[in-house]
Amino acid sequence: MSADIQFDDTVDFPSGKAPRRSAGDFAAASLRFGSLIAFALILTVFALTAPYFLSIGNIGNVLGQSAISGVLAIGLTIVLIAGGANVVTGGIDLSLAANMGLSAAVYATLTQLGYGDPVAIAGALLTGLAIGAVNAAAVVLAGIVPLLATLAVMNVVAGLELVLTQNTVVPASTDFLTILSASDRFGIPLLAYVLLGFTALVTAIVQYTPTGLGFYAVGEFPDAARAAGLPLKRLLAGAFLASGLCGGIAGILSVSYLSGSTTGSGEMLLPVVVTALLGAVFSRRLVPTISGTLLSVLMVGFLINGFQLLNISSTLVSGVQGVLILIVVSATTLLRKREI
Repeated sequence: MSADIQFDDTVDFPSGKAPRRSAGDFAAASLRFGSLIAFALILTVFALTAPYFLSIGNIGNVLGQSAISGVLAIGLTIVLIAGGANVVTGGIDLSLAANMGLSAAVYATLTQLGYGDPVAIAGALLTGLAIGAVNAAAVVLAGIVPLLATLAVMNVVAGLELVLTQNTVVPASTDFLTILSASDRFGIPLLAYVLLGFTALVTAIVQYTPTGLGFYAVGEFPDAARAAGLPLKRLLAGAFLASGLCGGIAGILSVSYLSGSTTGSGEMLLPVVVTALLGAVFSRRLVPTISGTLLSVLMVGFLINGFQLLNISSTLVSGVQGVLILIVVSATTLLRKREI
């Protein structure tokens, strides 16, 4: 499969004219653009009501605070692309948050033992890759449903983190972490640039390389991909390895942001899963995309930030997120059924 493959949505009609659009077609189109409209409304409302909401410093803070969850959500998106967006029978990685926690603990522990940043970075990334490899083996070799396989791995990894840290925060302070947690002269955290750069890199790989196109082919059209001779198992295993690597990267970012390991990584699982799933509504074809996941991350990030600036209870923030999730997931499901 070459990187210049393009999807053609055009259809030729005998009369030479496309059929007239029905009211249902316009409703479907409205739902497709509803996520962008909702994002624009959120920005507009908070820009008018919350002080300094659109300031450069505040936008940079939102990007920086979204870096960890964004990297995790991008890792999950890769698995959703290659395994299929059905979270019950398709691709899912529930071990990502625990992966981040253990990778962060490994990084912090290695620095506490006197090792430098290169060793600590390598330890965190190898930890993430090892967890991804276990997931890949359970799903591809053992044939376990990803939902159950990654759930089991999540519990094992969370237990290993508790053993390593004794359920305490392991502090870490190095030159690399100091640089990573710094801000530029405009007050924009370096983590914001990390998120944008990482997103651009993964987007280029997934959207414009044979491997990335293979992920989409395996996830959306497995029978056709098999007939074309694509290595389905190898591509799916590669997706879990990439997800595991994202967990290791997120672990390093977490250490820089919190100046140590964290005992609450499990709390990030649901927000990350939700963010990755919501990313599909920013796609014209309602499929997971890296750019859609970034927009989903930023929408949730700006929503939380706006509520914080207005001193609104975090409980209400969770409620609003729940309503948005219900609306967009329902709309996506209805549109998929309509297309079928």
